[in-house]
Amino acid sequence: MTLTAPRTTLLGNGMRVRYRTRGEGDPVLLLHGIGCSLEDFDEQVELLSGRYRCWAVDLAGFGGSDPMPVPATVARLGAFVAAFADAVGITEPAHVVGNSLGGAVALRFAVDHPGRVRSLTLADPAGFGRDVTVALRAITVPLLSRRLLEPGTEASRRTLRAVFHDAGLVTAERVARAEALSRRPHGARVMRQTARSLGTPLGVRRRWRRDLLRAARATPVPTLVVWGAQDRILPATHLDAARRELPHARTHLFPATGHMPQIERPAEFAELLQEFWTTVGGNP
Repeated sequence: MTLTAPRTTLLGNGMRVRYRTRGEGDPVLLLHGIGCSLEDFDEQVELLSGRYRCWAVDLAGFGGSDPMPVPATVARLGAFVAAFADAVGITEPAHVVGNSLGGAVALRFAVDHPGRVRSLTLADPAGFGRDVTVALRAITVPLLSRRLLEPGTEASRRTLRAVFHDAGLVTAERVARAEALSRRPHGARVMRQTARSLGTPLGVRRRWRRDLLRAARATPVPTLVVWGAQDRILPATHLDAARRELPHARTHLFPATGHMPQIERPAEFAELLQEFWTTVGGNP
């Protein structure tokens, strides 16, 4: 896979934001999950950029982007996405794709800026239930979080094993990247603050989920929700909740797939996106 090197832009408040862009056509905005980076969408940038202008961005405090001066919340990250789109000149409505935390952020962005979103694809998104992996719940406990967020090769390997159904995807390259992300000076703090804003030791907080889904029903945009059947981070039973909460949405379940279908099923994922996008306008 040959991709152009990531770039950096400055937001109006001076924050540095790392992103990758490639291709021409209707804009596609790609948002990763907690503790991750824009590289989670490398396969999709490769597959989609022949027909679309793809933008993959490191959310504030993750990857190579600066952290916020205040703890990250879904609402603040949604505002961050809007500021990034302004900074790089995304003026047309975009197809927005978000995985995990990025799914909740994508939904928040769509609720707050419906005119900027042509379609919304949520891949194993946060926000549709309380259940979440024990590791993320434990990070919300101060004494446990220090131990769990201690960087190291084995810790990074364990995390990736939980993310993927296919153990063959836990490569040395991915482990090294995950470890490097965990060693950033602000990495543990951002992870801890973000996890606490999203949940408690009992699971994902109800209030932000309820308020976001209520707003999403009131301002619907064309939406596709997909899940990996063997997701061990956010269980696939949440897809049933997505069907109830967003009756206007299409849904799809990937068999034998974990938390990141965009990586485990890259070609199928890209094909599904493009089929969906042809129904909402834009490039054929």
